Amino acid sequence: MFFRQIYEKGLAHASYMVGCQASGTVAVIDPQRDVDVYLRIAEQEKLRITHVLETHIHADFLSGSRELQQVTGAELYLSDEGGPEWQYQFPHVGLRDGDTFMVGNVKFEVWHTPGHTPEHISFLVTDTPASSKPIMFFSGDFVFVGDVGRPDLLEKAAGYAGTMERGARQLFASLQRFKQLPDYVQVHPAHGAGSACGKALGAIPHSTVGYEKITNWALQFDDEDAFVRALLEGQPEPPRYFAMMKKLNKEARNVLPDGNVPVLPRLSGEEIEQLRRKGTLIIDTRDKFSFAGGHIPGSINIQNNNAFSTWAGWIISYDQPFALVTPPDHLEEVTRKLIRIGLDHAAGYLADVADWAVEGRQLATLPQMTVHELAKHIEQGDVVVLDVRNQSEYDAGHIAGALHIFAGYLEQQLDRIPRDRLVAVHCAGGDRSSIATSLLHRYNFSNTVNVTGGINAWIAAGYPVQPSTQSVAVAL
Repeated sequence: MFFRQIYEKGLAHASYMVGCQASGTVAVIDPQRDVDVYLRIAEQEKLRITHVLETHIHADFLSGSRELQQVTGAELYLSDEGGPEWQYQFPHVGLRDGDTFMVGNVKFEVWHTPGHTPEHISFLVTDTPASSKPIMFFSGDFVFVGDVGRPDLLEKAAGYAGTMERGARQLFASLQRFKQLPDYVQVHPAHGAGSACGKALGAIPHSTVGYEKITNWALQFDDEDAFVRALLEGQPEPPRYFAMMKKLNKEARNVLPDGNVPVLPRLSGEEIEQLRRKGTLIIDTRDKFSFAGGHIPGSINIQNNNAFSTWAGWIISYDQPFALVTPPDHLEEVTRKLIRIGLDHAAGYLADVADWAVEGRQLATLPQMTVHELAKHIEQGDVVVLDVRNQSEYDAGHIAGALHIFAGYLEQQLDRIPRDRLVAVHCAGGDRSSIATSLLHRYNFSNTVNVTGGINAWIAAGYPVQPSTQSVAVAL
């Protein structure tokens, strides 16, 4: 039997290759969109990709199933569970609870495990030459290490009213079945720590049924109502792009030619200036300190780090052009992170802001404020503190009197921010606040500054925070 996990840190996404070396065949489960990694492994191991499997219609990344099918000719094995609203709208081999199929000598049994989504399925795998007993459970977004898949995304991100509680109750029932598996069965989920598909995902890459029965908070409940309340409480804000992923993963869409990663054209300073004058969004992927020191006016700073894909999905529109400022040696990495969430329409990239800063063009700076300076302004009463962290972070402890608007919702709530007062923007450590402050400068809030080090620096300096007594943030 052949097994390999492929882990993409940016979206905390795990995909898998499971196959039979005797037959030289392999299945890929929940593939990312840049599929060259699977092709390379298959070639190295002398395996042929014959099956492409998905556990559900994903919300957090654009599946590479159709790219793999195009390149390899493999069959798509997808769920036909969940009812008419949750059906894939392109040709595939439909799977239902209890179905089985073979990849060489490896047996796959389909479990319908609704809750995270109505159509969700999992795969119970048996290495038949070794044993008649199952050894692996590919749980998708059903059971994670230390957590379970959130059931609120369809309602909060995609607008399907009434699905949140129903999904939570379905998940409770699915977990009762999961508990009946032997303790030794390995659990291989589709996500790890950092994913927005749950609220408490562990960093361990895989687990066992027995370990989860002992340590996973969600498997400790016997009372369904108590489970539902605990599950729906404290879930993180679902990124805005999730609704688009649901649509693109369900319907016919453009497939990358031969599965290749696009090569973006390099833009001159004059070309990006022409785009800027047309109002084209410019995303600067450099680190926040370089951006603060000098950037193209109106550009937004989304640093090329592990959170880049998620924040690109919050900020970049799918129906409007955008351009990048990124060093050439980062370009392929940035492009991969963009196509993994379906952002294929970049007009090109500028390699160096110095190429734009010619003929009298002046780079803009992003003003910074230390926590000590912030404390003095608060004492003087001449500053508005804007906290752009998520709701649970704010509730756990915030600066007294702070205005709370999550960074992902900022663009829809600009009318809450004063233009006639100094506004000091902070997050936990300065990354999200750099996004938020640069976005506010794009909308001509020239009175905004970024608090260096965020609330972590504030607390480390000995300044006080207070917990929330109730939620006051507006959620869109």
